[in-house]
Amino acid sequence: MCGRFTLNQSAASLAQVFHVEPVSDLAEYNIAPTQMVATVLQNPESEKREFKQLHWGLIPSWAKDAGMGAKLINARAETVAEKPSFRSAFKHRRCLVLADGFYEWQRQQGKKQPFYFRLQDGQPFAFAGLWEKWRSPADEEIISCTILTTAANELLQRIHERMPVILEPQDYDLWLDSQVQTPETLQQLLHPYPAPAMTAYPVSTLVNNARHNSPECIIPLNDKNAPANQLN
Repeated sequence: MCGRFTLNQSAASLAQVFHVEPVSDLAEYNIAPTQMVATVLQNPESEKREFKQLHWGLIPSWAKDAGMGAKLINARAETVAEKPSFRSAFKHRRCLVLADGFYEWQRQQGKKQPFYFRLQDGQPFAFAGLWEKWRSPADEEIISCTILTTAANELLQRIHERMPVILEPQDYDLWLDSQVQTPETLQQLLHPYPAPAMTAYPVSTLVNNARHNSPECIIPLNDKNAPANQLN
């Protein structure tokens, strides 16, 4: 699964990578479920990309209450086209969830040790996401999203069996295009990201508490002055 991630980037960097603006500087080191997350959607009328903050935890349009979203922070790529909670959004409402790293935990001597994963070049990237619009009986509207997951690559396998789907930049347009609805076409994009392009290292258990949102969350555990090292 993907339960925590980061996005610490300037507005200029995000605009350059994702071809969208306006967008503000972001400094998020411990993004957790039910919080607002940065996403990019494609406007079906103008066909232009739009930056939006969405509620993390997808609430299906038919849900009786918003609480269902807390259980739907992730969707398995292998079954997303079939599950009632996701299949409509998979066809019609896909998005990019912006990030520059994410956390996974490994049980060590009875404790859960967090590890931080990012790209080797430190650039921001996009998780494959779905979005949905829900309206409460009191006419409150919530636009929410979920992050797709797939089998872990070689780097993550030591820590967790799953990983979030990181899309290749050349696939952003296809993923956002609501006219593309064939599951077979979309499924081809939902594969593990190449392990050699990523790096990982252990970090402080500060990140275990979602209230901690500071640069200390991503500092390497063993040497606070050292650059991030890839897992051996």
